[in-house]
Amino acid sequence: MSQVTLVGSRLAREGQEFVYEGESTACEGCPYRQQCLNLSEDTRYRVVDVRENAQTLDCAVHDVGVRAVEVEPASITVNVASKGAYAGSKAKLPGPCPHTECPSHPYCVPDGAEFDTEYRIQTVHGDPPHDFCLLDRSLTLVEIEPPEE
Repeated sequence: MSQVTLVGSRLAREGQEFVYEGESTACEGCPYRQQCLNLSEDTRYRVVDVRENAQTLDCAVHDVGVRAVEVEPASITVNVASKGAYAGSKAKLPGPCPHTECPSHPYCVPDGAEFDTEYRIQTVHGDPPHDFCLLDRSLTLVEIEPPEE
């Protein structure tokens, strides 16, 4: 289900995804706090609609202001252990990885997902983008469902 919020004007594009990181110290005293700070922290969202007639509002965090949009929680593409990785099953992320140069790193340490949480697999994509896991993990690239709010 979508929800109306304010996002930086640069993010106000249909299909744009972002991870809501919570309140900034610059938000203190802002008259738009309730419209802006109404999402769940550390959750990935997708903009599903941009309010066309909404004005751009001044913001101490976003240099070009904020706009009203509709967002919904977004699925996340991640790597999980290959064993038991099929659509409908539950899986956890395999854990941290220090190898930031690996093409799979964004999928092993994704924004908007946590290591100790179990997620339901929505779609299995198959082999991850790396040729060899430097931590010797057997991984599969999957899409996990957004967390329930």
